Amino acid sequence: MSNSKINVIIDVRSHEEFMGGNVAGSINIPLGEIQSRLDEIKSMIQPIILCCASGNRSGQAMVYLKQFGVECENGGGWIEVNYKYQL
Repeated sequence: MSNSKINVIIDVRSHEEFMGGNVAGSINIPLGEIQSRLDEIKSMIQPIILCCASGNRSGQAMVYLKQFGVECENGGGWIEVNYKYQL
């Protein structure tokens, strides 16, 4: 992953976790909603950076989304993503 400008960051943590702190400008789509919001995600500007608390859930989301042709990367924990990328 580079330090280039990213268009979309999706945080797959719960709404409660997201409200406790997040990357400015990121979109909260909890892991459990990824499947039902697939069309919405596919319409977003790609590549998409995914994040969560540790990188585990965002890794699961990445594997799922790549099966459907979504260009995305697991950014890991949201705090790391916050330092690496700017929207």
